[in-house]
Order: sequence, then structure tokens, then C-alpha cells
Amino acid sequence: MQGESAKLSSVDEGRKRVLLIAASILAARKLAQYDGGVKVPATICAIADAIRWAEEIMNEIDRRWPRGLRRE
Repeated sequence: MQGESAKLSSVDEGRKRVLLIAASILAARKLAQYDGGVKVPATICAIADAIRWAEEIMNEIDRRWPRGLRRE
């Protein structure tokens, strides 16, 4: 997990919020099948997977619409 937090520290706060929202949406269905709030390996893995997918989605958005072409 150290690598993931190190990567996120170089991301601005607005993008972190977007990643949080995307990761939450991606993880919601998977997490719903586990005991609520209990940190077991399955929930930790589902959250990590959701963060990775959210990062991939943001990378694809950046690839299609580079920062100079988007309105900030």
C-alpha cells in the first residue's frame, strides 16, 4: 500500500476527490456482499482493486483529453 499512497501524494486534491468517487462507485457492489465495515482481506482487496480501476479510468480520460484541452 505504500506505493499507492506515494503515487497519490503527487496528485492534486481535486483529482483525488474524483478518484475517490470513481473508486467508491466501482467498489460499492463488491463491498455490499461482505459484512459491513469489517476489514477483512476481501474488503481490503476490493477497495484496492477499485482504486486501481479508478486510476486507469482517470488515465484514459487524460489520454483522450489532455490537460491543455480541458477547462479547469
